[in-house]
Amino acid sequence: MLMQIIKDTMFLQMKQSFVRPMFRFCLIANPIVNTIFLYEMYLQKGADTFLNYVVLGAGLMGIWSCICFSSIGDINRERYSGTLALIYVAPGGFGKIIFGKVLGNTMLSLLTFVISYITACVLSAFTWGEESSGIEKFLSTIIHIENIGYFIFASVMLILTFVLISICFAFILMLSRKTELYMNLLEIPLIFICGFTFPVEVLPQWIQNISNCLAPTWAVRMLRSSQMNWESFGILCIELLVLLLLTWVLYKWVDRRIRINATLEVS
Repeated sequence: MLMQIIKDTMFLQMKQSFVRPMFRFCLIANPIVNTIFLYEMYLQKGADTFLNYVVLGAGLMGIWSCICFSSIGDINRERYSGTLALIYVAPGGFGKIIFGKVLGNTMLSLLTFVISYITACVLSAFTWGEESSGIEKFLSTIIHIENIGYFIFASVMLILTFVLISICFAFILMLSRKTELYMNLLEIPLIFICGFTFPVEVLPQWIQNISNCLAPTWAVRMLRSSQMNWESFGILCIELLVLLLLTWVLYKWVDRRIRINATLEVS
C-alpha cells in the first residue's frame, strides 16, 4: 500500500510537472544556458575540471532549480487550487503523497545531466584551435566512469539529499503565503554555497563553515570523487540523519499548527 501510493503519486507528478512551461524551462532551457556560461568560464581548464564544473555543475543547477520551482512550489499550487486541505486529510497520508511528489520531480530533473552533457559536447565539437586543447580529452573519452558502482551509489545519495531537503522546505512553507518569494531566495545562494559551479575552498572561511553544515556540499563532493570518500560519506550520513529528524519534528509541529489555526486555505 505504501509503495503503491508513492509510485502512483510519483508518476502522476512527473506528468503534471512536465506540462508546466516553467518546469520545462528549468528542465531543458536552464541547463543549456548554464552549460554555455560555465563552458566559457572553464574553456581553458583540463578535462576533469571541465566535466566536474561544466557538465555536473550545470546539471546540479538544473536539478536544484526544478526542485525550487516545482517540489517546493507544489504547496503553493495545491493551496491556490483548493486541493491542499484535501490532500492533507487524504487516507493515503500527506507525508507519503508529498514524498511521492518530491521523488517524481527529482527523478525527472535528473535529465538535466543528460542535457548539459549533450550541450557541452556540441559546444566542444565546434571549438577549434588552441582553445580546444583543454577539452580534447573530454571529447575523446565522451563519457568514462572509472567506478560505475560508486557513481551510482553517489548519485543515489545525492537524490536522497535533495529529496529530504525538498520535503523539509515543503513542510516549512505550508504555513506561509509567500512561497514564491522564498523559492527565489533559496535557489542562487545554495548553488554558490554548496560548490555546484566552483570549489567551495575559494569562498571566505565563514562561508565555508556554513557550507560544511549543508548536506548537498558533501553529496556533491562524493559525486565528483572517482572513488569512495569515507569522510564525505560519514559526514553526509550524519547530516542526512539530522535532516530526517528535522523533517519529522517539522511535520509534527506543522501538523499541530495547521489543526489549531486552519491555515491550509487561501484566505
